[in-house]
Amino acid sequence: MTVDKWMVKPEKQAEHKELMKKFHKFMKDSAEMFREMKLLGEYTQMFGGVSGMYVWMVEYDSLADLEKISKKMEKHEEAKKLMQEWIPLIDPASVSTNVWTVVE
Repeated sequence: MTVDKWMVKPEKQAEHKELMKKFHKFMKDSAEMFREMKLLGEYTQMFGGVSGMYVWMVEYDSLADLEKISKKMEKHEEAKKLMQEWIPLIDPASVSTNVWTVVE
């Protein structure tokens, strides 16, 4: 599972919301690209830590599945365009990605 976090610049909230809608539509329209993704949970942090932080929790069967999706997105023009639109909307210093594994 990956846990991605980021803060949106205060003046860019509306643009971010619209871009997330575009990204979700892209994911739906490109479902084959994301077939290795088992679950996507999207949250904003309310209490503790940094209020307003966006959090995506994405579950995969393996790290290899994460790598497959990443490689497909790197080659896809629309995916690259969406990422380029996202970068000016967020505080780059707030971005983090963590990889979690299930305790057995």
